[in-house]
Amino acid sequence: MDPPAPETMMRALELLNYLGALNDDGEMTDLGSMMAEFPLDPQMAKMVIAGSKFNCSNEILSITSMLSVPQVFLRPNEAKKAADDAKMRFAHIDGDHLTLLNVYHAYKQNKEDPKWCYDNFLQYRALKSADNVREQLARIMDRFSLPKTSTPFTSKDYYTNIRKALVEGYFMQIAHLERSGHYLTVKDNQVVQLHPSTCLDHKPEWVLYNEFVLTTKNYIRTVTDVKGEWLLQLATQYYDMRNFPECEGKRVLERLGYRLGISK
Repeated sequence: MDPPAPETMMRALELLNYLGALNDDGEMTDLGSMMAEFPLDPQMAKMVIAGSKFNCSNEILSITSMLSVPQVFLRPNEAKKAADDAKMRFAHIDGDHLTLLNVYHAYKQNKEDPKWCYDNFLQYRALKSADNVREQLARIMDRFSLPKTSTPFTSKDYYTNIRKALVEGYFMQIAHLERSGHYLTVKDNQVVQLHPSTCLDHKPEWVLYNEFVLTTKNYIRTVTDVKGEWLLQLATQYYDMRNFPECEGKRVLERLGYRLGISK
């Protein structure tokens, strides 16, 4: 097996440093040791741990589990329209991560019924698998005494806290909507489009994405609407404007930073 290219290695170490898993001397931090115990990629592990900080660890556990299994939405050729309509019944206005949370909650409320899954064009085996993943991750959280909590559903911060926890893990996977109408990924400046499978029915100014999909076009898949100020507040080191390439997003963040009193 060939060793990884030096550039790939450097990017991986940089990612771990930005996530707080490695310090500036390249040594593993306490947070990094905890992240390493989760059978997840580093960004997802950081997101799970952040769930406790934002009082939404139950919901983040469910979202992480749904992201860790094969696609739950079925779209058979002979019933595409019915499948799309069924999916939209679970859709959340802020995007795909919260849509997956809605699916998981509905699956549990309907007592994990395979017939209910079939009627709603959902993959029963994938949901069952997500349940098993969630139990495994919950046990690891218990080992580290990480509280499993939820913001009250009636609170205006219920969904906001979940989205902030997503940002804690995936602040490097952000795209900004340019005036031209297309999205540009942060720092890499790649022109991308929202994947057609997204539940978003509008184009938010800032989106967080889970996957970069290269087909005939550059797509970002599994996306959620986030706020520019959260990027500055939750990932200060990464969003240091002195190390930022020129783009519309940089100018927007600079103005935001000035307004928030955290501009550099």
